[in-house]
Amino acid sequence: MKKLVLSLLVFFTYLLPSAAQQKTYCNPINIDYGYTPIPNFAEWGRHRATADPVIVNYKGDYFLFSTNQWGYWWSDDMLKWNFISKKFLRPWNGTVYDELCAPAVGIIGDSMIVFGSTYTGKFTIWMSINPKANEWKPLVDSFDLGGWDPAFFTDDDGKLYMYNGSSNRYPLYGVELNRKTMQPVGTRKEMYFLEQDRYGWQRFGEHMDNTFLDPFIEGATMNKHNGKYYLQYGAPGTEFSGYADGVVVGESPLGPFTPQSDPLSYKPGGFSRGAGHGSTFHDKYDNWWHVSTSIVCVKNTFERRIGIWPAAFDKDDVMYCNTAFGDYPTYLPNAESGVVRDRPDWMLLNYKKPVLVSSALGSYNANNAVDENIKTYWSAASAKQGEWIQTDLGNISTVQAIQINYADQDVDSNRLGKYEGQYHQYRLYYSFDGKKWAILTDKSNNKTDVPHDYIELANPVQARFIKLENIHMPTGKFAISGLRVFGNGHGAKPTAVENFIVLRTEKDKRSAYIKWKPVDNAFAYNIYYGTAPGKLYSCIMVHDFNEYWSKEMDNRKVYYFSIEAINENGVSPKSEVKKVD
Repeated sequence: MKKLVLSLLVFFTYLLPSAAQQKTYCNPINIDYGYTPIPNFAEWGRHRATADPVIVNYKGDYFLFSTNQWGYWWSDDMLKWNFISKKFLRPWNGTVYDELCAPAVGIIGDSMIVFGSTYTGKFTIWMSINPKANEWKPLVDSFDLGGWDPAFFTDDDGKLYMYNGSSNRYPLYGVELNRKTMQPVGTRKEMYFLEQDRYGWQRFGEHMDNTFLDPFIEGATMNKHNGKYYLQYGAPGTEFSGYADGVVVGESPLGPFTPQSDPLSYKPGGFSRGAGHGSTFHDKYDNWWHVSTSIVCVKNTFERRIGIWPAAFDKDDVMYCNTAFGDYPTYLPNAESGVVRDRPDWMLLNYKKPVLVSSALGSYNANNAVDENIKTYWSAASAKQGEWIQTDLGNISTVQAIQINYADQDVDSNRLGKYEGQYHQYRLYYSFDGKKWAILTDKSNNKTDVPHDYIELANPVQARFIKLENIHMPTGKFAISGLRVFGNGHGAKPTAVENFIVLRTEKDKRSAYIKWKPVDNAFAYNIYYGTAPGKLYSCIMVHDFNEYWSKEMDNRKVYYFSIEAINENGVSPKSEVKKVD
């Protein structure tokens, strides 16, 4: 009997993933997001929130700073993020809040510097040569220049620059700083302002229709490549699916700049939408990555998360980012990674498949957990141990990974800002018939906060049913916005899309009506587009429908489009590239 128990233990341990073995991650990234720290931002209930991320590669480790987290994270692999509590103080209307809003993070020599947003100036610039140990001191006690959504950039010649701006009336600004005194060298200059009459994606609104406000430009960041300067910015508004980062290119750090027609990072479809106000960085293998803000925006406009995507420069020095399948499993940094080999061929196995649950609270029904929409969620009637949700994959499938996205339902009112020491505990089961179950992952002893937990199996399993059982919730009800199962079905891939048409209007060439013949066994489509046949860098994922109103284009450019169909078994061949004048 003892030998049997030992054998089973070894067998199930063999199935479980380990951080050392894991090769992929999944957006939104799984970090212990803090709760909204400002009382009047929580009028619809306490919720997690952060945005405006900056990642820097410093001495071989990755450091992540973002809005209102009362600290920062570091990682050596971009998978496991370690939080360090540090209260960067900023005065606000005579009151001190322990927060850092839309931070600037820079490297000067061997020092890291950090500065928070402020309209009034009088904010300390902090410096560290050992941020992993939380060792900081003031570089400048009071940086008088100030600026909202600031960013630092150190050029190859050692000169330091700061960029800032967050407005729908004013442009981004840039200025050189004296590295010793941190005083401006010359006057602050205008860098770029939005051109919504030309670039459709810059228009304000969920549907880019500018119904009541002009678009906002914000979140500057700068990179240099092949002697050119790439100034990036977020637009048109943080609460929209089309929130994106654009880029303008110049020959000097302070311009003049020429816009690239399409966004650098753009993700208007899929489970986790939005890719605006971020930063671009190198990993330790010299690959480029882009981190930016993704949206939830249900409890509050500023309910947001963080996503990371592979980025690159093409042979013509066009800066781009790969957000196609941008919330599916993606390879972590490694010596072979890059935009070509960016994700395994694992598909979503349970989109709108049948679901059973232990209980349901009001209108928070079970199907919300499998509808590929982070804004909707299922909630159990309680947070008691034993509440569960079960998803049916429809057929025996190869399961490679699972993402568990918790939602905030009835969060305790004392969750204000960073709340440490909380944790989730659960068990995952798998089954062939929905009757006999085996443990897939047991996290009943977990002591970490995992709001978007992602489990890559060390070895895939064959299963039709996956069940998630609650053991412990840190706060609120047991609520799930996405129980997402990835792997490969054993059926046919979708056939190629036929009758793909793009009708661009003469009245407003920023827009087009796109339609295609539906593919019988497809549940989604990727529409790729760009301004050259080999540069279809932007991607729009569309679920359920066979039409799309495109409003993203540069009205002065010719465009090229292609489409592919998606199901749980794979992806169809892409359609022939279509030129659209």
